[in-house]
Amino acid sequence: MTLLDRPGNPGSSDDGRPSGKRAARPSGAVGGHRIRKDVEGLRAIAVLLVLPYHAGLKLLHGGFVGVDVFFVISGFVITAQLLREADRDGHVSLGRFYARRAKRLLPAAGLVLVATAAMVYFLVPKIRWANTGGDIVASALYFINYHLTGRAVDYLNEDIAKSPVQHYWSLSVEEQFYFVWPLLVLLAIWITNRMHRKATAAAGAVDSGESPSGPPLFRPVLLAVIGSLALVSLIWSTYSAHHSPDSAYFDTTGRMWEFAAGTIVAILITRFDRFPQWFGAALAWTGLLMILAAGFFYTDATTWPGAAALLPILGASFFIAGGAAAGSKGPVLILGNRPIQFIGALTYSLYLWHWPLLTVARDRYDGISVPVGMLIVILCVIPAWLSYKFVENPIRHSKFVSDHVRVALGVGVVSTLIAVVAGLMLALGFANASSTSSGPAPTSPFATDLPSAVAPDEPWDYDALPAPPLPTPPKTYGSLGDITPNPLAAVEDVPDLYDQGCQTAQDSAEVNVCTYGPDDADLTIAVVGDSKAAQWVPALQALTEKNNWKVTTYTKSACPFVDASVTLNGEAYSTCRDWGKDVLSRLTGDEKPDVVLTAQARRTAIVDENGDPKDTSEDAMRAGMESYWKKLQDAGVKVVGLADTPQTFKEVYTCVSEEFDKDVTPCGYDRQKGVDASGLSVQREAAEKAKIPFLDMTDYICPEGKTCPPIVGNILVYRQGSHITKTYVESLAPVLGRALENAVTWSEKQGDN
Repeated sequence: MTLLDRPGNPGSSDDGRPSGKRAARPSGAVGGHRIRKDVEGLRAIAVLLVLPYHAGLKLLHGGFVGVDVFFVISGFVITAQLLREADRDGHVSLGRFYARRAKRLLPAAGLVLVATAAMVYFLVPKIRWANTGGDIVASALYFINYHLTGRAVDYLNEDIAKSPVQHYWSLSVEEQFYFVWPLLVLLAIWITNRMHRKATAAAGAVDSGESPSGPPLFRPVLLAVIGSLALVSLIWSTYSAHHSPDSAYFDTTGRMWEFAAGTIVAILITRFDRFPQWFGAALAWTGLLMILAAGFFYTDATTWPGAAALLPILGASFFIAGGAAAGSKGPVLILGNRPIQFIGALTYSLYLWHWPLLTVARDRYDGISVPVGMLIVILCVIPAWLSYKFVENPIRHSKFVSDHVRVALGVGVVSTLIAVVAGLMLALGFANASSTSSGPAPTSPFATDLPSAVAPDEPWDYDALPAPPLPTPPKTYGSLGDITPNPLAAVEDVPDLYDQGCQTAQDSAEVNVCTYGPDDADLTIAVVGDSKAAQWVPALQALTEKNNWKVTTYTKSACPFVDASVTLNGEAYSTCRDWGKDVLSRLTGDEKPDVVLTAQARRTAIVDENGDPKDTSEDAMRAGMESYWKKLQDAGVKVVGLADTPQTFKEVYTCVSEEFDKDVTPCGYDRQKGVDASGLSVQREAAEKAKIPFLDMTDYICPEGKTCPPIVGNILVYRQGSHITKTYVESLAPVLGRALENAVTWSEKQGDN
């Protein structure tokens, strides 16, 4: 008999309340299940924060805090179950624990994943199938949170639509918590028993197999273990939320302290139950107000999770702790009614169903209004109730499944495998649809009949290379294979430098340089800037041998090459500033090229580097460009500006993939609006003031006048956002090469003068 087998320890219910006589005070016990109505009501509050927020109703701007409240509840409930078993048996059965979780959670989760795969297949553009299929597999195997982390920091995924199973990230975090938590309880049991044996040996006691009298040490030991973990997790969460916000949001290690908050309440619940009723009620009501305050005052701009999450996390903890003593005077007074309890019981199913229905509708109809979103949220009660009634409850309450651990685990495994197969089939459907990607060779009207290189007169003639007349492209195509690249594979038609690791990521200030062409070239050209500069590298690569050029690349995601600070996610983009300074030092030092060709998408920069990051202006950006350009010129480097490409306002390649056999004309966009939304005007003004040549390729990207077509010749123009496909950029190599020759010749004439 171990120390944890001591008789006299009060048991606890599934939600952590003591099962002795004092448990009768809260009005939370329902039937034999001992469900606390206030905790069930808190589930309803959490889901009523999340669902309208996801539907676009910003009445509560911080509705996302509902997920964090769920984490606290999970920590409380799961720990209470483990404590009850540890108090009763002196150990925790991992098999029984995982079996309970499997039969409770996995069947419904698998059902929704399969249903989502079907909805995407029948209702969503094919371009989404591959990513969604992979997401479904990751969700079924419960690592979607880290799968999304990789996508969040991948610059090439900039306009990937939100996944219809993105909400499974929180379920993945919970499953990872379920895997770790019983092991921590076992660790606390082991430490407790070891301490007991040492204490017994030190006292000279004879080990008779019975534990000595006195209070057990298990709860204090577990409290110390969980408290230490919570502190480390909170510190890490706060740090990562500020330094790597994209990945911090999905990171389990930065969320563990939220579960730990509920765990601490579960460990101390017997003490909280002894609070005076008035104090318990005050604590519980205060907790509810804290949660609602976070939902009301927080916004998408709030650094999350980090220290800001303390408000709703402590609020949920106060709510549960105070409710143990508050009884009918606590929040159960308003949360104990049937409608709220009904929603509380359906929270898991509601959460599973609402997001796929919302995202599929948005993809299908190219966006939905807030009222439509709210209607979908309301109607999702129907599939939620059906899955709760006919899937969740029958399996959860099945005596046969409950009595056989292997059967329960088998149910979970089968549910998971079915969902994995559904995801793989969806991805396979995309692979089959895009298998026609090898179409005819690209044909571009820009490849021939170009004027010879001529140095324009002073000042720089921006119309030195007018676009030649173009044939009107067809409105329909026989198959996707008639278009190059296949629109379904457009996102993969990117410059080689990405695969070669040449582009610096957003979270790094390291300068990554790649070189193309001969070392003894006649001219060395450095391409410097963000992805709008990087997209033109394939054209220059094609010219290195013919023109005897050497091309070096200095590019960083979302980072313009300017003597100023810019923002990223509402914060100063510090790695961009550091990267730019290092690049300037290289370009004016040992790595000095003959020419710097620079492009960018940004229009504004921070006015005062020590001031508010939100205070930005175009003047600050122009001054920043001119400053770096002048330093390059002073070092003897010629500078050539290259215009930003127009904004498209849509996923052009997605539109073409769906309309290729109908009419692709609507897949284009208004040229003037696209130019106005780009960084072109700010760049041009800076170039004119700095007296450097400026290459504007807009006439070749939008050659039909007022409308920018999605396809020129048989080449698809756009990949992600307003980025140009590698294939189309390569077709423009003769034009860009001739324009760059003109710019260099003009710059040399200015130097001679």
